[in-house]
Amino acid sequence: MIKKISWALLGIVLVGGAVAYTQRLAITGKIVERMVGERMADPLTGLVDGLHVGLCGTGSPFPDPQRGAPCTLVIAGKRVFLFDAGSGSAKQISRMKFSTGQIQSVFLTHFHSDHIDGLGEIMMTRWAQTTGDERLTVIGPTGVEQVVKGFEEAYAHDTQYRIAHHGKATMIPKLAGAEVQSFDAPAQGVIPVYQDENTTIEAFRVDHGPVEPAVGYRIRYKDRSMVISGDTQSSSNLAMVAKDVNLLVHEALSPELVARLEAIAGEHHRDKLQKIFHDIPNYHTSPEEIAKLATQAGVQSVVLSHIVPPLPLPPMKELFLGKAPEIFTGPLRIGEDGDLIHLPTGSSQIQFERRWQ
Repeated sequence: MIKKISWALLGIVLVGGAVAYTQRLAITGKIVERMVGERMADPLTGLVDGLHVGLCGTGSPFPDPQRGAPCTLVIAGKRVFLFDAGSGSAKQISRMKFSTGQIQSVFLTHFHSDHIDGLGEIMMTRWAQTTGDERLTVIGPTGVEQVVKGFEEAYAHDTQYRIAHHGKATMIPKLAGAEVQSFDAPAQGVIPVYQDENTTIEAFRVDHGPVEPAVGYRIRYKDRSMVISGDTQSSSNLAMVAKDVNLLVHEALSPELVARLEAIAGEHHRDKLQKIFHDIPNYHTSPEEIAKLATQAGVQSVVLSHIVPPLPLPPMKELFLGKAPEIFTGPLRIGEDGDLIHLPTGSSQIQFERRWQ
């Protein structure tokens, strides 16, 4: 009897497997349809009221298969903002299941290529996907007008092709490109650059010399707050602006690991690379310096981004952080592409989620 049951079960499994194999294309099609449907649903649905921070790019100019170029998505309630737009930002945002069509404004910290070279694709995909009737706004320090104009000129042919192909009702000409808003940040303190009924975004000057201008941003939504450092040396102005914020997203470079790269470049007679490795620590901030700043400012939580150099092996993260976890006793972590950080209103909680497609 047991043998007969076993053979019967085996037969059912084999028949089921054969049916599944013959129907594999139809099954695959249904799975794809469901996945695409999920991607086209409003990605903001289900987010609690609060400040949400998506790390769509935590890398630097170094080639790094684990990290995209600088890109930080901030959702304040139902309003979506992007801070910096390094190469591949549009794709990274899509991988996080968000839509460039919902971005209201892009804020640039400075004009190093790794922070702006994805801006053209952001402007193009936002134009194609938006369901609203307002152009994207790009906000940045003095000089942002030239940057946006350059991308608009570079994409001028492509813009006309898309209008001709899809029609003006779909690719509305007046929504192509972007409006531009520039500001001159004071030497100390902040300057308001965006405000609505619940959200305030302020810019402040940082020290990334010889890069000038260079700024960071403080974002407040209702009772939650955060600071994005931009690229900078350790900055007293940043420490003042970041006082008591819930979250500090700060760029980070390990001088020790970069010094090792400098030495290796010298051993291989790569003189130009050796000079670059020698120069870059003097306009970035080490994890230990960030920990001291965060402690001084009374920051609740710290996330490191713009990671220099790449950290391909897990033990390198410990080397990268050095003594920072001993200096800053609050939550401190190295950000990863795909991290989504939730700061719900009416709460002191900071929650982390992996949101990677």
